[in-house]
Amino acid sequence: MNALLRKDIHSITAYVPGKPMTALGGRRERAKIAKLNSNENALGASTKAQQAIKKNLSTIFRYPDGSSVSLKKALAKKLKRSAANMCLGNGSDEIIDIIIKTFLNRGEEIITAQMTFVEYEIIAQANGYKAITVPLKDFTYNLEAIRRRMTKKTKIVFIANPNNPTGSYVSHEELMRFIHRLPAHTLAVVDEAYLEYVDAPDFPRLLGYINTKNVIILRTFSKAYGLAGLRIGYAVARKEFIAAMEKIRQPFNVNFLAQVAAESVLCDTRFIAATRKETLQEKYNLYRALQALHVEFIPSQANFIMFKTPLDAVVLCQKMAERGILVRDLKQYGLDTYVRVTIGRSRENKLFLDNLKKILKR
Repeated sequence: MNALLRKDIHSITAYVPGKPMTALGGRRERAKIAKLNSNENALGASTKAQQAIKKNLSTIFRYPDGSSVSLKKALAKKLKRSAANMCLGNGSDEIIDIIIKTFLNRGEEIITAQMTFVEYEIIAQANGYKAITVPLKDFTYNLEAIRRRMTKKTKIVFIANPNNPTGSYVSHEELMRFIHRLPAHTLAVVDEAYLEYVDAPDFPRLLGYINTKNVIILRTFSKAYGLAGLRIGYAVARKEFIAAMEKIRQPFNVNFLAQVAAESVLCDTRFIAATRKETLQEKYNLYRALQALHVEFIPSQANFIMFKTPLDAVVLCQKMAERGILVRDLKQYGLDTYVRVTIGRSRENKLFLDNLKKILKR
């Protein structure tokens, strides 16, 4: 068996996804369970997206549009950019894979942070590259430290902003200072998966720089747009970058129902506004409740909060699961006493807080 495998396959650590609802086992009253471990949209999916899927079910025997022309046009209109600035993928994960395959030569390097979205490192390893990781500073990307660690071999820097799992962010001034000082041979890939939840006034706005800087922006329909189950994300970059990435992208990589649902939810401004409003309101409610429990947490620009627990994170998550609440331990990130909780609806957050209080009290 081992003779058949790639020599370095055992060194690759597989991604550990959040547990599904079935992990709770048995029948439970809906009012007594809460899935708060995967940063999904607490409001569910847009009604318009669901209607678009139902309307188009009879044509799923056809191949999807391999170039996603209609969706790209809708995205271009919304972002005030050209459709030629867009590359769509089967979630942001596939876009990360496409970027690595498009831009890296053997011997070149990837740099990112420690305690960030682990797929940057995993996908790099899967493609035969080692990702160099630089420690965070106060749970935030340390761009100066990353810049000092860069060499002539550095080709790609992955920056999650806001960062997962910490929820922290780098400001417009910090990020632009870093980008302006990038060597001509180095590319910054900025992952804005949680952009729609941001309320910091100094958060970077990068779209205006894609045609003048070596920047690729990653965005997704999995979070605020509520289409996590359909797997669809996209990159925005200069036309030359996108043209090269399209050579690597697999044909028909974005399924038909994902395309029609994404196009529909782009037009559903009420749904996005409601998602943002409720998530921000519940975020500050959770802040106050955690402070009252004397639980340390990291202020977040996303739809989740990372908090510290006196228990081992895995133990706490097990105890919560026994009570019908799924939250995420961060052991894969090297954070043994930190847990990440998705910001849910009021009922779910209350259920989480009531049970957290009981567990910590015991």
